[in-house]
Amino acid sequence: MSSITIRDLQNNAFNSKEEILISSCKVSKYLKKKKLSFLCLVSVIGVPSTINITQIKQNDKIFKRKRTWALAELKSVDGHEESSDKLEFDLHLDKVYRWVALVPSERQVFIQNLWKFSLKYVVHDQPVFKNIPKIWVTKDLTIHEKFDSNLMPLEHELVEDFQVNTEKEQEDLKRLMSGCEFAISNAEAFMEVLARDLSLLDGENIHCVLASENQVEALMEHLELALNEVGRLETQLNDYDDILCNVRDTMEKMEYKNSTLSTANMNNQWLMKELENLTTKLDLSPEHQRILEDADFTTSTGLSQAIEAANVLKKVINSDIDKSLLQMSSVQEQKKKFNKLKEKFSRNICRQLNNLFIHFGNHKGESEKSVDGLSLPQHSGVHKELYPYTELIHWIKVMDKRMYESLKEVYISSMGKLYDRDLKNIFNVAREKIAVYGNVVSPTTIIGLDRDQWTFETSSKDRERYDSVLEQVLTLLEPVFLQEQQFCLKFFQLDVINNVGQIETDAAAARKMEKQIEEDIRNMMSSLFTCLKPELDMLINHIKKQDNFYCMYVLVRLNQHVMSAQSSFLSNTFGSLLIEVKRSLDQFMQQQIESIKECRVSKKSKCGILSYISNLEVFAKNANCLLKSDRGADLEKWYTRLVDTMLEYISIHANDNKTPSQVIKMENYHHLYSLLSQLKISSLDSQRKEAKQKYNDALNAYVTLYFGRPLEKLNTFFDGVQARVASGIKASEVSYQLAFSKQELRKVINQYPGSQVKKGLESLYKKVEKHLSEEENLLQVVWRAMQEEFIRQYKTLEDLIHQCYPGSMISLEFTIEDILTFFSDIAQSH
Repeated sequence: MSSITIRDLQNNAFNSKEEILISSCKVSKYLKKKKLSFLCLVSVIGVPSTINITQIKQNDKIFKRKRTWALAELKSVDGHEESSDKLEFDLHLDKVYRWVALVPSERQVFIQNLWKFSLKYVVHDQPVFKNIPKIWVTKDLTIHEKFDSNLMPLEHELVEDFQVNTEKEQEDLKRLMSGCEFAISNAEAFMEVLARDLSLLDGENIHCVLASENQVEALMEHLELALNEVGRLETQLNDYDDILCNVRDTMEKMEYKNSTLSTANMNNQWLMKELENLTTKLDLSPEHQRILEDADFTTSTGLSQAIEAANVLKKVINSDIDKSLLQMSSVQEQKKKFNKLKEKFSRNICRQLNNLFIHFGNHKGESEKSVDGLSLPQHSGVHKELYPYTELIHWIKVMDKRMYESLKEVYISSMGKLYDRDLKNIFNVAREKIAVYGNVVSPTTIIGLDRDQWTFETSSKDRERYDSVLEQVLTLLEPVFLQEQQFCLKFFQLDVINNVGQIETDAAAARKMEKQIEEDIRNMMSSLFTCLKPELDMLINHIKKQDNFYCMYVLVRLNQHVMSAQSSFLSNTFGSLLIEVKRSLDQFMQQQIESIKECRVSKKSKCGILSYISNLEVFAKNANCLLKSDRGADLEKWYTRLVDTMLEYISIHANDNKTPSQVIKMENYHHLYSLLSQLKISSLDSQRKEAKQKYNDALNAYVTLYFGRPLEKLNTFFDGVQARVASGIKASEVSYQLAFSKQELRKVINQYPGSQVKKGLESLYKKVEKHLSEEENLLQVVWRAMQEEFIRQYKTLEDLIHQCYPGSMISLEFTIEDILTFFSDIAQSH
């Protein structure tokens, strides 16, 4: 405490007007000697005054309170050993705090102050002081209450002796100083003046005291009387204090009793409120009980009264009552009574609805106007009769789940027979309208087979009739199914799930609940319309027996109704059929592709157009309905594979016939290209271009192979000329070679007069005519290509003559005009 005094703590850590620091001790926590703080004993000014123990921490000359305890909270002080040099001590407050003092004397003074002020201010449960020197805790000990003994000597002296000058004393001092202006410059002279004045004053004081001796004695007597009076007042005040203590104890007891009475009163109010709430929740009027006992469901008034009474009973049974109150015998008896009412009322409802369901099982329905002899009656009359019982069936669902499920089964059984009858009637009529001619042979329209091998080909008129009947049936189903689904959803409250456990509100739980609702609707509709799927399967299989291309327009119809159906059950049923028909389409198309690969070409007769190429036009016409629909992408995918297979297998099958393979390729690629150009299917653009390229390649190959070089000897002659030029001889000097002289050239040219050339061309035309088929009609195209080839060869020979035999006046015996005439005459003559 040499650097920080009690006055520093008083001025910086406490409010001097409200708090007085009695004692302090600089300490550290046990085993944490670096963390220092001050334990202070503080008196708080007030009525009554209180004593606190405060822990102060200092950071950079800033004092901060950490925690404060009232002295009354102190349970014990443990010094560990009865030694004055010991530094450790424990304070048992809200918990045991173990401290280590830095200075033993501070520890001693702090503990002594704790003991003294505990005696004075702690009335009940005074703290226990153990392992403390006996001399510290004796009643003879005297300790300053305001400041303890660890003050520095100078500070203590200042605290005891220092007094502030009054205003009169300050004026006298100023007057004295002004009369001695030399005081500052000559202190000794000033001191002499002060000593002289002081001796004069002492003399006057002695004379004054001697003169007032009698007055002093009188004053002493008065003081003694005053002291006696003070003693009497002190005794009286102590008596009053004892009386006030008794009054305080009495007031505390009265306060406790008032608190107890207030608690009892509050409990009585809560009990009354709870009893009123309980009786209200378990109250069911005699009128409602009578209605529940003997409900009348045959009249609208009786039905509405029964619904009202049932809802009140549901509210009473499902009322929220504390579990502890449920143990009361009166509550249990009331619950049993209500449960009996519920069971009896539930049985009455079930009896009434069972009878109605069974009765409506024979309903004829409201016949709609038939469409081409097809009609499906609706049963809105049944729904109209049952709708008034909707609230009761909802009540049953909540109150008696077993009865609710039983009613659903009876309804499904009765109405299911009704719908089975109606559906079988309409599907029987539909099948009869499709098989008008009683065709029993399944059609075979395989693209890889010759047309004469097809067992039966469906006409476009028949196909339109099959499609029309299917469309009528699917259209008639929609309103009936939608009406029944909406009724079941509302009447049986399928869109509400009774959650017994904790209600979840997150997105996953919402999706799960929605999925459960959809499943409940689907299950009920499936049970009501058990024959729908088998009947649809039979109808589609019936169409399949009449038409090989059924899968295409059936797929279109089903897809339209899947997208437009408002009944979720009907949409799901159509969707499952759609998948099955799509698989049939895939199988059908795969069968067509396999038929192309397995196509057999006759090796003896002229080949012509392959069967799968010629049948593609018929296939495309039949498949047009699917291609133009929303499912066109399904067919486009297969079209691509189908045409790719054709492009590949034309060249393979071209080698299986005596007809030149170039002719087979040329004719079939040309036919395929023409057909794809007519179809204008954008997904087949690349196949169309490929077909055209393959056709041109085959045409060029045929012309090159069979036209050859009609002027063979002349071409051979000039092959030798070109060889000489290639060896380094100038073109103008070739004529000087003996073998390639002008005379030799004239001899070769004389072998090809115009008549001889025309004769060779006529022979070639007959050969080409024999190779090509009449159905593709490519003879003139090939003949023109050969004409162009002949002219090209003629021009090449003329150019060589001009280059190698300039000025020789040598030329062929026929001209280009003659060639054109030869080709034209031959074509016209045939």
